[in-house]
Amino acid sequence: MASHRRPKQPNRTRVTVLTATAAAAVALTSQAAHADPKPTKKEVKAKVDKLYEEAEAATEKYNGAKEKQEKLEKQISNLQDSVARSQDELNDLRDGLGSMATAQYRGGGMDPSLQLFLSADPDSYLEKASALDQLGSKQSSALKKIQSKQRTLSQQRDEASGKLKDLEATRKELGKKKKEVQGKLAEAQRLLNSLTAQERRQMAAEETRASRDSAARVDLGSSASASQRASAALRAAQSKIGTPYVWGATGPNSFDCSGLTSWAYAQAGVSLPRTSQAQANAGTRIYSQSQLAPGDLVIFYSDLHHVGFYAGNGQVLHAPRTGANVRYESINNMPFMFGVRV
Repeated sequence: MASHRRPKQPNRTRVTVLTATAAAAVALTSQAAHADPKPTKKEVKAKVDKLYEEAEAATEKYNGAKEKQEKLEKQISNLQDSVARSQDELNDLRDGLGSMATAQYRGGGMDPSLQLFLSADPDSYLEKASALDQLGSKQSSALKKIQSKQRTLSQQRDEASGKLKDLEATRKELGKKKKEVQGKLAEAQRLLNSLTAQERRQMAAEETRASRDSAARVDLGSSASASQRASAALRAAQSKIGTPYVWGATGPNSFDCSGLTSWAYAQAGVSLPRTSQAQANAGTRIYSQSQLAPGDLVIFYSDLHHVGFYAGNGQVLHAPRTGANVRYESINNMPFMFGVRV
C-alpha cells in the first residue's frame, strides 16, 4: 500500500534566510545595473578644467580683496598717525590757553578804572592794560584754533572708524574667497585621483605636447611689439617659463595669471593693477586679434578673470592654472575678450 505520509515542511528559519539572501542578491544586481559608470579620462579632464576655471575666477576676487585690505591697512595706519599728531597739537593749544588764562587772572583781579586811580605809575598801568588786551586777543585766537583742531580730530577719528569697519568686512570676504578657491582645488584633485596613474601620465603628456607645439608656433618677429616696455615685459615673462602657478602668488618663484603680468611689467618699469579685471582697464583695448602685438595683454572669459601676454602668431604666454607652469598656449584655447595695449 502506497504511503500517503505528509511531505516534510521546510524549516521556517531556513526559508527566511534564503528569502533574505535572494532579496539581497536582487538588490545588488539592481544597484550594479543602475550604478553610474566610472567617468572617462576625457570627462574627468572636462570637469577638472571647469573647476580650475572657477577656482581662478575666485582667485582674482581673492586678489582684489587682498589688495583692498592692504590699501585699507595703510590708510588706517596713516589716519592713526594723523590722529595722534592732532591730539598732541590739541594738547599743546590747551596748555597754551591755560598759561594765558593764568596770566590774565594774575593781572586782572581789580576793576581797570580803580587800578588806574590807585596806580603810582599810570604809564606803567597803561602798558600792562595794553598787554592784557593783546593777551585777550591771543586767547580768543587760541580758542578758535582749539575748536578747529577738535573738529579735525573728530573727523579723523570718524574716518578711521569707518575704515576699520571696511577692513573687517574685507577680511571676511578674503576668508570666504580663500575657502572657495581651496574647495574647488580639492574637488579637482579628488577627480584626478579617481584616474589611474597611467591616465594621469597620459593627461600630463598631452599638455606637455600641446605646450611644446604652441611654443614652436610662437613668432615674436611676426609683428612689431606694442612698445619697448611691452617688449621688455614679455621678455621678463619668458624668463619665467616653467615656473609653477600658485594662486595668489606674484613671483618671482611662482605666479597666478595677473601676478605674472604685473610682475613682468614691473620689471619694465610699469606699475599694473593687481587683478585681471583691473588690468583690463590699464590701456587701450584691442578687439581684433589681428591687431595684437607681442607684449599686449590678452583678457579672457566674460568676467575677465584671466590674463596673459600676446606672444605672436596666435599664441599667448601665461600662468594657466593650479598644477601647470608658465607656458605658451594657443589664444583659441580660451574665450578671447580683447587685448590691452598698456
